[in-house]
Amino acid sequence: MRIFVAGASGVLGIRLTPMLIAAECVVAGMTRTPEKAGMLAELGAEPVVCDVFDAAALERAVREFGPDMVMHQLTDLPDRAEDLPAGRSANARMRREGTANLIAAAQAAGAKRFLAQSIAWETGGEGQAAQEFLEQEVLGIGGVVLRYGQFYGPGTYYPEGENQPEPPRIHVDEAAARTVLALDLASGIYAVTDDGATDFEPVR
Repeated sequence: MRIFVAGASGVLGIRLTPMLIAAECVVAGMTRTPEKAGMLAELGAEPVVCDVFDAAALERAVREFGPDMVMHQLTDLPDRAEDLPAGRSANARMRREGTANLIAAAQAAGAKRFLAQSIAWETGGEGQAAQEFLEQEVLGIGGVVLRYGQFYGPGTYYPEGENQPEPPRIHVDEAAARTVLALDLASGIYAVTDDGATDFEPVR
């Protein structure tokens, strides 16, 4: 399977990309940071430097790769947890405009499958509205939504073993491993959490 991973250099993407390649997928890893292209190449992906908000460039990039699946693992979150309140608007824009652009590019490229990252908890306000928009748009094209619990583990806001977020949560390595197992799911919403089933019973 040829998979275009948007957000391949993120905390989940850097774990997911080599797992997909180990599963014999051909992966294009998209990042908006040129300095991260070399890292993605070292992981075995074809690096793509592109900003999801540049709709024309994004469409060209996805068309050129010709994926079977487009995977939306994009977020726009600050490096520090204490800065999250100030970053909500940027992440909401990613969920709305970024999602719309990525879906349009996937459709233009003729990708048959679309999988997107969502969350398993409610945020309220603008963030929740943007999350609901993402899920509705993905389901509207027959895609798959994975509602991840809060990530913990190296590179996350909760890097230490004793310091875990409140449920719903999931270790970021386990989240990546389960994403690989989700490639052939039927359209729907599925929970990916520590306390959830591992056989992907749909949430709805």
